[in-house]
Amino acid sequence: MGRRLENASEEFLRFWQERHLSTLTTVRLDGTPHVVPVGVTLDVGAATARVISSGTSYKARQIRAAGPGGAQVAVCQVDGRRWSTLQGVAVVRDDPEAVADAERRYEQRYKRPRANPSRVVIEISVTKVLGNV
Repeated sequence: MGRRLENASEEFLRFWQERHLSTLTTVRLDGTPHVVPVGVTLDVGAATARVISSGTSYKARQIRAAGPGGAQVAVCQVDGRRWSTLQGVAVVRDDPEAVADAERRYEQRYKRPRANPSRVVIEISVTKVLGNV
């Protein structure tokens, strides 16, 4: 059963601040899933998850190809029996301010990202939350 971010528990908030890798799932044109490991940051107040990536990656190209309305995606993180999936609509942003903001958030949760002049940020407007945290 899905929940919305405004109902987030303290356990959920801690889980999305702990250092966990996640998966990002997009859907290819043929309907099959494309699943890749990523680092994700979550801004609960804005209901936005962010993934930094190279602009040339398949995931970024696929989301861009969906057009300005974005693409349906899901990010999921698991730690033992604890898990959480965020579903929503993703768009790719390449403006320097959005990328720098996403890099700062990534560094707070994980570590300083390596330099990448072709970096973009995949911004996911979270519409549904699943999981047991």
